[in-house]
Amino acid sequence: MRKSDSNSVRATHERLPSPGQFLAISVKQPWAALLVAGVKTVEVRTWRTRKHGPILIHAAKIPDNRPEGWALITTPTLKELARLQGGIIGVANLTTCLKYSTPEVFAKAEDAHRNAPDWFREGGLYGFVFQDARPIAYHACPGRTLFFTVEGITLL
Repeated sequence: MRKSDSNSVRATHERLPSPGQFLAISVKQPWAALLVAGVKTVEVRTWRTRKHGPILIHAAKIPDNRPEGWALITTPTLKELARLQGGIIGVANLTTCLKYSTPEVFAKAEDAHRNAPDWFREGGLYGFVFQDARPIAYHACPGRTLFFTVEGITLL
């Protein structure tokens, strides 16, 4: 994105946003829609975070074609939300980061993160716990691998 654009995007890992900016995380569809709708409450990553507070949910341009995720898209509202890609679709409050250190611990949390037990990776995974998720007006912008900052979003 050009520096002169009103909606700039910058990658960050543990840096806090400046005033007028929000942190965002990119998630593939249908998982982004499920997270925004509260059907999925934990986003799984290979890295931990200490971040807390409101996080924008970005729907990545490339979807995840695993059928188990798409099988959870059962309502017209979820279907509409899952069609959105390449932009911000919602906001949720990141409350904590859990460590899944064993396959058994990961499998027990399947109802929250919605991943099959065989998705577990040696060395462990981290679960970003989200609450109070809700959709917001779609805002096109590129995503990033880590947290990134977004300007020009109004949360109403």
